[in-house]
Amino acid sequence: MPTPAPTPATLPSPAGRRREILRLAVPAFGALIAEPMFLLADSAIVGHLGVAQLAGVGLASAVLHTAVGLMVFLAYSTTPAVARAIGNGQLPKALAAGRDGVWLALLLGLVLAAAGSFAAEPLLELMGARDEVRTFAVDYLRWSMPGLVAMLLIFAGTGVLRGLQDTRTPLVVAAAGFTLNIVLNLVLVYGLQLSVAGSAIGTSIAQWAMALVYVLTVRRKARTHGVSLRPDWRGVRALTRVGSWLMLRTLSLRIGILATVVVVTAQGPVNLAAHQLAMTVFTLLAFALDALAIAAQALIGKELGAARPAAARELTGTMIRWGLGFGVFTGILMAVAAPWAGLLFTSDAEVRAALTLALWALAAGQPIAGYVFVLDGVLIGAGDAKYLAIAGVVNLAFYLPLLLAVRFSGVDGGAGLLWLWAAFSLGYMLARALTLGLRARTDRWMVLGAH
Repeated sequence: MPTPAPTPATLPSPAGRRREILRLAVPAFGALIAEPMFLLADSAIVGHLGVAQLAGVGLASAVLHTAVGLMVFLAYSTTPAVARAIGNGQLPKALAAGRDGVWLALLLGLVLAAAGSFAAEPLLELMGARDEVRTFAVDYLRWSMPGLVAMLLIFAGTGVLRGLQDTRTPLVVAAAGFTLNIVLNLVLVYGLQLSVAGSAIGTSIAQWAMALVYVLTVRRKARTHGVSLRPDWRGVRALTRVGSWLMLRTLSLRIGILATVVVVTAQGPVNLAAHQLAMTVFTLLAFALDALAIAAQALIGKELGAARPAAARELTGTMIRWGLGFGVFTGILMAVAAPWAGLLFTSDAEVRAALTLALWALAAGQPIAGYVFVLDGVLIGAGDAKYLAIAGVVNLAFYLPLLLAVRFSGVDGGAGLLWLWAAFSLGYMLARALTLGLRARTDRWMVLGAH
């Protein structure tokens, strides 16, 4: 029988709600950094083989992670679906939604892996890979294809557990997978002399070990509660509809980032190097904000599933304050550290000077970023995917003219990079804040999330 939703008297106190946010957000942050750590480990191990090998892995990884990045909707669509069912006291329905997400991940993974295996060589040639670099890039990409299926299963499995209000298990799985990845890569690359193919094979094996943990966990929970393991194709189609909107949202974000790289490339190698370093810092800070967003997805979905819109509104306010507070804190730290941060990355004085200006612009935009990331998670948790996709296109339409203005302003050197980062961390983020904030002020997203 469905478990009845808690009465208002049993709802968590503000202190209890804060503990709940931290209980989900802190482990989520650890799990989020696992995939970049995989890439760093691969790069460190392959880097000692030679420049051509490292360049090949870098190029292949860019292709792989672009494809994988577009599939993150498998987690973002599964989490709220499971969380809403949990909030409504319908654990079997939650597990059925999770099972359908896993099946969707498996089907998409098989299609993408097959396409990637056949298209690897022409795609990498199109990107400019030549000679030895092309050979190593093709080897790495093709041997990564089995792992691509596992990566999508990990997305879906992680989404199921987040919806079940469990972010601790994904952290443990990610830590174990990262350790296994390093051991396998060292053995295969250096022990068996398999070069970059060994790195891809080791990573794929580690990813499959992680995926199997998730699949077996979902299978065990489903059987315990009498849920069939066979997919409900209506449920799969429902996740696909939500996922297609979330994919459009993600695509708009990636186009914005890619367009930024195109503009900074025209500013010269110094600004391009400094931009890469600034984007690394931005990505690290984004992981912490994404952890809050993941907590928002799980908790908002649960509250709306329990038909508690007032609690969802109060929870949203709490997390917005947390996001803004984190943004102010990190912004101040970044502004103070900016003149010296470059010493950690490079000995080139010109790159350090340009990086300082970029980090000041990044620091100014951190409070806006905190607001944006939290509201993004809130609306994903509410299942408001269509609005997020449309808003993403609108935001991109606002941002691209800003980039064109920077591109043809005639401003170069560090000032050019400063204007570019102002356009990104202030202009683009402000557009996102406005579109998300206007939606959050209404009740429409809560009505969607209750169904």
